[in-house]
Amino acid sequence: MHMPYVSIVGAAGYTGQETLDRVLHHPELELYAVGSDSLAGREAAALDPRLNRNGGRRVPRLITNAAALACEADVTFVCLPHEEAALLEPPSRGIVVDLSGAHRLRDAAQYDAWYGFSHPRPENLVDWCYGLPELTPPSGPLVANPGCYATAVLLALGPLRDAIEPGSAVVDAMSGMTGAGRSLKQSSHAGAVLENVSPYRVGAHQHVPEIAQILGFPVSFTPHLLPVRRGLLATCNVRSTGADLRELLEAHYAASPLVSVLPEGVAPELSRVQATDGTELGVFEDRHTDRTIVICAIDNLGKGAAGQAVQNVNLLFGLRETAGLRLAGVLV
Repeated sequence: MHMPYVSIVGAAGYTGQETLDRVLHHPELELYAVGSDSLAGREAAALDPRLNRNGGRRVPRLITNAAALACEADVTFVCLPHEEAALLEPPSRGIVVDLSGAHRLRDAAQYDAWYGFSHPRPENLVDWCYGLPELTPPSGPLVANPGCYATAVLLALGPLRDAIEPGSAVVDAMSGMTGAGRSLKQSSHAGAVLENVSPYRVGAHQHVPEIAQILGFPVSFTPHLLPVRRGLLATCNVRSTGADLRELLEAHYAASPLVSVLPEGVAPELSRVQATDGTELGVFEDRHTDRTIVICAIDNLGKGAAGQAVQNVNLLFGLRETAGLRLAGVLV
């Protein structure tokens, strides 16, 4: 029996390249096709000059995204913009993991309000499962990979949703600039990002309904852009109904290979999770109020995107959950 064949649709973007890297280092997945409309017909070195040298796994010549989708591989990773991904007809076989937001929300009407387009296949949204392994493990062949901010907030608050006052959750989150995607925008120019921290989509970020869908209640959420390439930190301020929130988080993640609840007094930091697929959680009591602060740090391209996508595939195939993933950073 052959190893599962993998096709990547949209490999030229940040999430596509990060997914490709993990597949190439995965002991039980075989890369079959790599799609990119902008690079179709060219050798893999056009995507990154390090590919196909030094004796690593060989990457095939790039093909169009439509051709990569038509391969109907055992696993298809879709790394396209939201609206493009929403238009796609999933292959008739194999597992499909969509890293965009095109299939995360159950209510099609919310796409108009939060993503700015009418969903072209609203009747198919019910076929997609939401794949956040530590809270909602993938349950079918069509997997909507969670958003990066949603991942951090849900890992912090998901196990606590029955132990906190629903209206009390206030979240300030910060992400590296790769979270905005590879397409250049005025707000992502170096001149706008460096030596600056800027809030954006205040009160209107598309991950808000995604978070509410899982928690069962909305949170007040404000994202900020950091002058770093990668990494995400979410500070969640909540009021407990009386339970010990640290105990609940420690119990929930006791067996998790990717989520660590740090000791008391130790705060999560970007530097320890950057370029990894791990998660750090810190829990603090606010001495001046009756509130608790839960802080989550992940890599927005790792646990917030490509790492989680591969983790979902591992679970669906019954493979080692951490196969192909980056488990630790480098001590410096």
